This record gives sequence, structure tokens and C-alpha cells, in this order.
Amino acid sequence: MPETPEIPVLTIDGPSGSGKGTISRAVAARLGWHYLDSGALYRAIGVAAGWADLDLADPAALVRCAFDTDIGFRPDAAGEPRVVVNGVDATDELRTETAGAAASAIAAIPEVRAALRDRQRAFRRPPGLVADGRDMGTVIFPDARRKVFLTASAEERAERRYKQLKDKGVSVTLDGLLREILARDARDASRAVAPLRPADDAVRIDTTGLGIDTVVERVLALMHP
Repeated sequence: MPETPEIPVLTIDGPSGSGKGTISRAVAARLGWHYLDSGALYRAIGVAAGWADLDLADPAALVRCAFDTDIGFRPDAAGEPRVVVNGVDATDELRTETAGAAASAIAAIPEVRAALRDRQRAFRRPPGLVADGRDMGTVIFPDARRKVFLTASAEERAERRYKQLKDKGVSVTLDGLLREILARDARDASRAVAPLRPADDAVRIDTTGLGIDTVVERVLALMHP
């Protein structure tokens, strides 16, 4: 794939529930740029692995799955992104806690991350790209024009997820979600390859107690100093 450093990229990394997806989509819409939800790629591999009844403890099988799985993105009638996995709209399944846990486990496998690297970089198209994930600014787009790292307290992140799932009719407990978030934070931060951490040149924004519009404006201000 040819290098395209002249195409601007804004990376927005952060832990689960920090708001990076919501903020990234809003910022991309305001800038008129493309949007990459890198987590959706890992979740899609997790879903495909589940459909194939693969063992998440079998790295070789998961690497083959990463290469073989066809992943596409298309907007629905309201313009919201839908994720198509091997020809099937798997958007709702990707948003489950099961898919999130599978994605976290799969993301710890270096060969899977390598298999998805070029797929992610291929989203860099004119006029620009907003990329959200956990290693966008450190590994995938280290030359990005601007880098943001969003954080929030674990308690607030659990509250946000709890409200999202309850609104969808999913039965969950706040304590259970908090435990899952803390466990995922630990896995993501301690993995040997591309651990979750802010890039050295990233601007950190704590979203605890902040509304979406406030965070969006702070990020956009970084693009127009």
C-alpha cells in the first residue's frame, strides 16, 4: 500500500466507555472526513470466530480468521454505520459484551494485529480521517496530524455502558459492568503488543462529567489552533 502522509489524520484513542466512538463520529461529521472504528474490526473477527466455533485460545485459527473474514461498512437509512461480516449485517451482535470480550482477547494476539494493520491504514483517504481505537496514535497512524487520548473514571464508563444496554433492553448489572471494564482495562494496558497508552504527543481529555458537545468542541479546537 502506498504511503499517504499528505492526507491528514486525527487519532482518538482511549479505554472502553471513554466516549471515543461517539466523539469520533461527531468530529468526523463536522470535518467532513472519513471515520474508522478500529474496534469494530476486532469485534467482527470475534463474531466471525464465534460463528465458526473457533477456540479463542487458538492463535493460529484466529489469524486465519482475521485474513479470511470479509468486513464491510455501509450506512443505514439514518446514516448510521452498519457492519457487514461475511455478507451478514452483524452490527447489533458486535455491540454485545460477548463480542467486546472476544475482541479484547483477539487484540492481544500479535499476528492478528499485524493482519489488520493494512486494513486500518487503507481507511486513510482524502480529505482526511478520524480514527478511533486503542493504538491509532501509537501504532497505526504514528504520523497523525493530531492525537487525542480520551479518559474517564471507570465508574462513569460503567454507568454510560449500563444506560446504553438498558435502553436496548439488555439485562445487566452495574457492578458486573464495572468489573468487566476494570478487567478489560488491565488486559489492554498490559498486553505485550500495542498496549493501551496515550501517544507521547497526544492531548489527554478527561470526559468525566462532560457532555458530548463540550468534548467535540475541545477536539475540534485542537484542529484549528
